[in-house]
Amino acid sequence: MNRTHSQPIGKILEAFFEDHPQMADKLAETRLINYWNNELSPAVSRYTDNLFVKNRVLYVRLTSAVLKNELMMHREQMIINLNREAGRKVIDSIVFC
Repeated sequence: MNRTHSQPIGKILEAFFEDHPQMADKLAETRLINYWNNELSPAVSRYTDNLFVKNRVLYVRLTSAVLKNELMMHREQMIINLNREAGRKVIDSIVFC
């Protein structure tokens, strides 16, 4: 079998995600949630009860009122950092419950 149009897998995936932007967004949302759960401070992960993205809003349920107040003060910077980690603009705001 001759390979006539071989391409790197990265180019193939890039083309797929360009054709299916909703899939790229879902993958980025998953990256963002994994980053929150695994790479963010263990103290933050320990007090996070539930985490999901809906309509470009990250909803975070926290079990510590002190942590909730602290994170609310850094909300804008967190949005920038989380979007950077996700690789694209996934969220516009964060709601702490």
